[in-house]
Amino acid sequence: MIFIRLFLFLYFSLHAISSYAAPMPWQIGFQPAATELMEITDKSHSFVMLIMFGVFAFVCLLLGYIMLRFRKKGNMQVSKKSHSTVLEITWTVVPLFIVAILTVSNIKLVKLQEKIPKTELTLKAIGYQWYWGYRYPEYDGVAFDSYMKQDSDLLPGEPRLLTVDHHAVLPIDTNIRLQVTAGDVIHSFAVPAFGIKLDAVPGRLNEAWFNIKKEGIYYGQCSELCGRGHGFMPIVVQAVSKEDFKRWIEFQSISKLTKEDVA
Repeated sequence: MIFIRLFLFLYFSLHAISSYAAPMPWQIGFQPAATELMEITDKSHSFVMLIMFGVFAFVCLLLGYIMLRFRKKGNMQVSKKSHSTVLEITWTVVPLFIVAILTVSNIKLVKLQEKIPKTELTLKAIGYQWYWGYRYPEYDGVAFDSYMKQDSDLLPGEPRLLTVDHHAVLPIDTNIRLQVTAGDVIHSFAVPAFGIKLDAVPGRLNEAWFNIKKEGIYYGQCSELCGRGHGFMPIVVQAVSKEDFKRWIEFQSISKLTKEDVA
């Protein structure tokens, strides 16, 4: 039974690595990065984990050595020393040195996240109980709400609880400014493949940015407990080429004018 579980664990983990956009069963680690932000976040996480495992291994080896070297049976003479100046300095300086290394290694990531470069497109996401509203400020009138699809409406291959009726469509190879707010309670806009998790606070406009490298469909969810429907307000971003995005914008504009004429 243990071998079967191990096989399934490895299979689903490797399968998750070969796909992107959505979480996979038994997945470990992050989803494959689709932006530079997420690539650097992934590298930073891996470096921190490497340091942590190194410290963990050192402590385990040290404890094992102490238990064997100074066990009662093999050590009849008990030391009378109460402290060691060298040891005190060592276990103070070494952790500070490790923390300094981790700090310096993450400066690039923090600067990249905090400093928004010149952007070509803005996506405004508004969190509601329990759906997302999207606005494209540069394209007057292009706005819509995005609701989770019910199980009965899912098409073959669409993931349950992650699929919506209207995707947020964005172009690849474009610096995109993300503006997030909320219309009722606090929500959180999170798309793991983008390295984005931004709180949506009523009355406040939070900003971030990203640049999508690959075409595809990327899934996210609200990551702030916002009521009984918190688990039912997914995020779906469809990344397309710049040409396809222009055509999509034109279609949305024509659709809006048609609806106004009918009204």
